Amino acid sequence: MLRSLKALESYHVSATDGDVGKVCDFFVDDERWAIRYLVVDTGGFWQGPHRVLISPVGFRQVDWSSRTFHLALTQAKIKGSPTVDVDKPVSRQHEREHFQYYGWSPYWSLGGSWDWGVGAYPSILATSPRSEPEEHADQQTGDPHLRSVRELVGYQIECSDGGIGHVDDFIVDDEAWTIRYLVIDTSNWWFGKKVLVAPRWTDKIDWAERTVHLALPRETIKGSPAWHANAPVNREYEERLYDYYGRPVYWDDADEKAPSVTAPAEKHPSP
Repeated sequence: MLRSLKALESYHVSATDGDVGKVCDFFVDDERWAIRYLVVDTGGFWQGPHRVLISPVGFRQVDWSSRTFHLALTQAKIKGSPTVDVDKPVSRQHEREHFQYYGWSPYWSLGGSWDWGVGAYPSILATSPRSEPEEHADQQTGDPHLRSVRELVGYQIECSDGGIGHVDDFIVDDEAWTIRYLVIDTSNWWFGKKVLVAPRWTDKIDWAERTVHLALPRETIKGSPAWHANAPVNREYEERLYDYYGRPVYWDDADEKAPSVTAPAEKHPSP
């Protein structure tokens, strides 16, 4: 199902033996537009501020009715997790420490899938390993492809003939944990309309200028099917959207058809 990431803010996060905190952010890979980490703020559950990264490999299930992420991890395991300063780039060294601590295979080293991940996590999110030069880059520097979702909200949208609005939200596939759409708020050009644009339709993203560029005129965006936060993004809407833009649909893409991988429930990482 497709869901608003903004709607997932402040979801509770629960370990196998009790609550551990709340969702405060997500880190997305801007090459594959995959959610790589859930950022959990555990402040108030144990002494001192403590923000930890949790890979979707650690998800057991998400209870949408109670707004809770259930993890296949104990409180003690999460409490001992390496901390992260979400205001700074996440280094590859920190990522390696994270995966080593939990005993998981890192996503960049897998040739096809999260082979034993707990919960649904399809192979599309861990396709081919990254290039060798990047693997040997300075491990202390931040991975340039990991982006904070909270930081991306507010980026300006620039069409081929001028500005049109800003990024207001993201629509995520809650089985693949990949971002399907950017939500564009165009209220600074005409009143109140929000539209969806797939990440693959963007021309380029200028991170220094905090701007997303679209190789489309503003009138084309203006005529796009409107998106309403209280309405589901279903297949009927998606078909109208892709038909309007004349783009090939992602669900017919062979690379997007990889099955989800569900590990047996009893394979919980030990504390």
